[in-house]
Order: sequence, then structure tokens, then C-alpha cells
Amino acid sequence: MSQRYVEIALQNLRTEAPHQLDHVAQDTRGYTVKELHPAFHTSYDWHSCVHMHWLLVRLLPEATDPAAVRAALDRNLTAEALAAEAAYLRSSPSFERPYGWAWALVLAAAVAKSPDEAAPKWSAAMTPLVDTIVGLSVEWLEGAARPVRSGVHSNSAFALALLLEAAESLGQDRLAQAVRDKARAWFEADTDYPIAWEPSGEDFVSPALCEADLMRRVLTEHEFAAWLPAFLPDLSVLKPVQVRYPIDGRQGHLQGLNLTRAWQLAALTDDDRQVTAHLDAALPSVTSGDFNHDHWLATFAYLAQGGALIE
Repeated sequence: MSQRYVEIALQNLRTEAPHQLDHVAQDTRGYTVKELHPAFHTSYDWHSCVHMHWLLVRLLPEATDPAAVRAALDRNLTAEALAAEAAYLRSSPSFERPYGWAWALVLAAAVAKSPDEAAPKWSAAMTPLVDTIVGLSVEWLEGAARPVRSGVHSNSAFALALLLEAAESLGQDRLAQAVRDKARAWFEADTDYPIAWEPSGEDFVSPALCEADLMRRVLTEHEFAAWLPAFLPDLSVLKPVQVRYPIDGRQGHLQGLNLTRAWQLAALTDDDRQVTAHLDAALPSVTSGDFNHDHWLATFAYLAQGGALIE
């Protein structure tokens, strides 16, 4: 299965359209996606392109043709292209905040930890992007008054968990502490989450599990043992979600929800049957050949099947 995920990720890096471009134009001239984003211009959107690069880095040791993977990463993870991506983020500081920022920092951390012979070159090239995201993230956390508790890209807890793991791996202590402080401020007093309200119609993450997954990283073991049952007394109520109209990309998010639930439940519960049930509901869609699914689901399938974010 890992080789199939490699093939999906490589295909994403070759696919320039369809592509959803989120860009606030400052003038009336036309732009190509590649001009704006020379490193991350393929796949369906910027953040999916970022985490498909991450997937290739993580699977590179297992790839049957590692040279093809290195060549694909070499084309995009260049000093010039990544400097341009960093400059774009500085010029548009709300672009891909927080989801895309978090995935880009996870990519940088995975590259930095990769044992592959080409990784040091990619890691050095990513330095301006890392510095930019760290600075923007600290500024954002200092100014953000309330969390976003949605089940989509804007979810604050999901991004904070990824930012924390990446920051700790990269030795970015200021960012790591800013995440811990904000997580406690936003979520430590939460109790009696209304889990029966989940999911909404286009969630791909569970707001409840994202918060719990973040807090297990932030609280001490003793603190978390008391916090979790007060926040979520019964995780067993979560059942796999059925997708009735999968060609609708928004409803297709629910396949991703099954995968992200499986990934986070594995860290929060000992109920293997619950994790397996969510996996079984979603895995047939991961390699369906439908680009609505192929541009992102393999990322979360890898994690749900025991893959690590960074090492």
C-alpha cells in the first residue's frame, strides 16, 4: 500500500490542473499558479501540495524507485522556489493560516529528520520558509483572541498540534512555548463537549478529537488523565460516517473524517475495533482514482495506518 501512496503523491506533483487558487490580487494583471507558488503549485491547492511533498519525504525510505521521488522533490524544494514561497507568505500573512502553515512546518521537520542523502539540501533550502512561518505563527498566536472550533481547515487545535510537534522537532522553542500557552488558555477549562453534535456535513476533522489530541501533547500525563474524561466522557459514541454522495467534494470530506478520527483515536483510546471500523469505512476511497480523493486522502490514510508525522 505504501507504494500506491507514493504513486498518488507523485501524480499530485505532476498535476497542475484542476487547481484551486486562493489569491488576493493587488493589481489587474494575470498570474499563473506556478508564478505565484513555484514550489507548491501542483495538486488541487497549496496545502494539499505541501502535504503530498511531506508524504513523499516520509515514504522515500520505502519507495521502490527512490530516484524518481528524489527527482520530484528536487524540482520543487529549491532555494529559489522556497524563498519565493516565504516571500508570498510575508506579503499575504493570512494565506493558508493556520492549516497550510502547520503542514509546511511539518514538511520542514520531516525533511530535517530524513536520513536520505538529498535531505540536507532540501532542508537548507527550506530555512527561509521555516523562519517565516515561525515568525508569523508566533505573531498570530499573540494576537488571536479565540480559537476556531470548526471541522475543516480553519480548526485551531488541529493546526496547533502540528505546529507544536514540528516546532519541538526543529528546536523552535519560542513557537513551541507559544503553542503550549495558547492551548492551555483556550482549551484547558473546557468540559462536557457536546460530541453528539458531530459531525457537520463537510467535516474532515473532529473538533473534539483535535482538541483532545492537542491537549495530550500539552498537559502532563496526570493533568490529561483528569482533563479527558471531563471533556469527553465517552469516546465510544463515535461511529464511522457513511458518505452518500462521494462525488461531492465537500461531502467527500467525511471520508477524511473517518481517517483523521482513526489516527487520533489510536492515540486516545485502547479500542482497536473503533479505530479499525473507521479505517475500513474510508480506505476504499483513498486509492479510488478520483482526484477529489487522490489529492489529499492518502496523507491521512498513512497517518491512520500508523505512520508518524515526523519520525
